[in-house]
Amino acid sequence: MKRWQIVLGGFIVAYGIAVLIARPIAPTPWTQTAEQIGRPLVIAHQGGDGLRPSNTMAAFSHAVELGVDVLEMDVHSTSDGVLVTIHDSTIDRTTNGSGAVQDFTFAELQTFDAGYNWPTLYEDPAFPYRDQGVTIPALSEILTTFPELLFNIELKQQSPSIAQDLCDLLREHNVADQALVASFHVDTIKAFRAACPEVATSLAQNEVIPMIVLARLGLGLTYPPQAHALQIPEERFGIALMKSTVFRTAHRKGLQLHAWTINEVDDLERILNLNVDGIITDYPDRMLTILENN
Repeated sequence: MKRWQIVLGGFIVAYGIAVLIARPIAPTPWTQTAEQIGRPLVIAHQGGDGLRPSNTMAAFSHAVELGVDVLEMDVHSTSDGVLVTIHDSTIDRTTNGSGAVQDFTFAELQTFDAGYNWPTLYEDPAFPYRDQGVTIPALSEILTTFPELLFNIELKQQSPSIAQDLCDLLREHNVADQALVASFHVDTIKAFRAACPEVATSLAQNEVIPMIVLARLGLGLTYPPQAHALQIPEERFGIALMKSTVFRTAHRKGLQLHAWTINEVDDLERILNLNVDGIITDYPDRMLTILENN
């Protein structure tokens, strides 16, 4: 037997073993519920930051009234251990205050106006939500107010870890089956998976890279899934991510594929024509209108 035949045979055997090991991830109640909806999920980014102040009850309530499928939110912790929904690690950009979220108690955070600087996505000198009583909410309030919704919760805080705190809260409110937890940071999401293995998660940024590479090389069947959702922008660093090979790999491995953050009508229509399972958008009203008209 020639050397190239031995090498080829070894590659085929290794490939076959890798495919056998890399079985699809088991579905969770979150992914099963998402599939039962029967169309791409309308995921309100920060509750719909283009329509109401980001990560506030005003945004979440409005999104629910519109009829969204999923409330997406970002989580940090206060100095007294209350999990709150706010995008940044500081309150400077979105409120009339200044300082790190972790440096305030929950009661202290309530004294700041979370609608003060909205809208932050576009210019509006009127600032319609200033002095309207909009505050930074506790995550527990959201889980209590909307117990039937699906949640997409992003762990923003890295240190100290709040993975166990989030797990405990989801279990306490009996919404573990309704939550998909995300993080850009691999250590953070791994800590959450260890604490809360029953809850669906999405891939961290560094976990996305090997999946994309294997998919683009035609080796997607060898990818061992580590999460239940792939949440990606249309492109990153000039590299197109939403390719048919990536879609096939995600779906063969049992992952939902969500596009973020898609806001313009033309872009929403274009992405909806792809085989996505959901779209994360600041303007869920636009996406709902498109879905209703199709």
